[in-house]
Amino acid sequence: MHVDDLLRHTSLDLKLLWGDGPVLAREISGVTATDLEDATRFLRAGEVVLSGLVWWSPDEGQAKVDRFVAALATAGAAALLAGEETHGTIPDALVDACRSHGIALVAVPVHTNFRAIIDAVYLRQWGDLSRRPSDHHVLPENVRIELSRLLEEGADAATLLDRALAHLGAPACHLLTATGRTVARTPAAPRLSPAQAIRQLTRPSGFSLRIETDATAYDSWHLYLHHPDEAPPRLLHEIADVLAQHQERRLGEETEARHHAAELLALLDEASPAPSAPALRTALRACGLPEEGPYQVIAAAVGPQTTPASGPSASAALTEAVHHLPGPPPFAAGALPDGTAAAAVVHLAERTADPQGPQGVPLNDIWPLLTARTPRTPLHGGLGATVRTAELLASGLTQARYALTAARTTAPRRSRLSGTHDMTTLATLLAGVPHSVRTAFTARTLAPLTDETDATRRALLHTLETYLAHNGSWARTAEALHLHVNTVHYRIQRIESLTGRDLSRLDHKLDLYAALQCR
Repeated sequence: MHVDDLLRHTSLDLKLLWGDGPVLAREISGVTATDLEDATRFLRAGEVVLSGLVWWSPDEGQAKVDRFVAALATAGAAALLAGEETHGTIPDALVDACRSHGIALVAVPVHTNFRAIIDAVYLRQWGDLSRRPSDHHVLPENVRIELSRLLEEGADAATLLDRALAHLGAPACHLLTATGRTVARTPAAPRLSPAQAIRQLTRPSGFSLRIETDATAYDSWHLYLHHPDEAPPRLLHEIADVLAQHQERRLGEETEARHHAAELLALLDEASPAPSAPALRTALRACGLPEEGPYQVIAAAVGPQTTPASGPSASAALTEAVHHLPGPPPFAAGALPDGTAAAAVVHLAERTADPQGPQGVPLNDIWPLLTARTPRTPLHGGLGATVRTAELLASGLTQARYALTAARTTAPRRSRLSGTHDMTTLATLLAGVPHSVRTAFTARTLAPLTDETDATRRALLHTLETYLAHNGSWARTAEALHLHVNTVHYRIQRIESLTGRDLSRLDHKLDLYAALQCR
């Protein structure tokens, strides 16, 4: 199959952005889907590269695009197929770079699934193989029949992986999530910690293949063969197709489970009336949760704080986080009415510690794993305290949402997990106050001092900050501002007059300090 053959698939609706005769005549040996900035280690000569361009942003310069395309050219890629979904279009800089390095560039419209492209390539190759002598490497017919039967019976991933590779002597192979969780492994495969698994996926010494489904960056699966010479790549692609069918079924089941979880979370939402006991018990049973605790609630959001809703990605991240826990414990993960993701988790450990997960595993250790493959997309989380009864789940959800707001406020551009155990200072307490409330409080309390066009008012505000930072000491404030102490006295009097606060009173000092913290 050649590049121009792929373009002739009218059902894919691909659009050629750059490519001439010799480039379009290149033979395609396979497909690799990646959003790494440098995917050289994952590519083999002749492969077409599928990229959603997550690694690029509109403010990036030409140099970054050139490095990406140069890496493809060095690896001998046949073409680059760039998805339009992330940015709505293909950047001109990428077109220029592909023209410069002689790589065919094809635009993939939003309505075309990457999986459909992969199927088109490998189905064509399998068709070609069927017309060749029988010494080619594909799954034997009896193995295909067995795997089809196992899929129909709902076999788990471990059984499918074991039976798919049994005829090869069960080589060491892992099925891993993008966050380093082992979904399945063959008996010869060593146990891998999540950190070790992530290193294998990012710096592979073996052969890594992404299972192409509609999974998110948090719960996508990867087939990892430790010794590439123990199984031919075409056979692994065929096994990946079987595993993709299994994962698609699992994703469908999780979608249904999230629907039930959303109904439970809607009952617990603070904007809703308190649910009746029967309604709450019915919702818990629908989610597969016991009617009695203890429970713990986790809330999550993906992206900057200005993003109003997180959509399925945050729910997928939460689901993956809980799956990392031993067991994992029973849980229900879904979305609240405002789009915020939340999960109610059965707390199996009899203890009161909050920094850790439901089985004593530090969630702070798990959280960085969730963003190992998406470092530019902050994932924020909030962890509520353990609650003993179902009636207190609403309270746990309120705490989790409050802690989530604190995480997004204190670390807007990096991933962070906060919990009620972090609320030990006034600053951390105020961080959980909704942004609109913080803004209103600051505007009302400090309004006379926040006129940016008035240099005098700016000086008064700076004096107030310095005065409170030095615990109300006139002398140290004067020294820090390089002012005479009488000038500090005058400014403080002026601040008191404008704000209506008496800075000799502790409660008035706290009012102004809180307003400064809320800015």
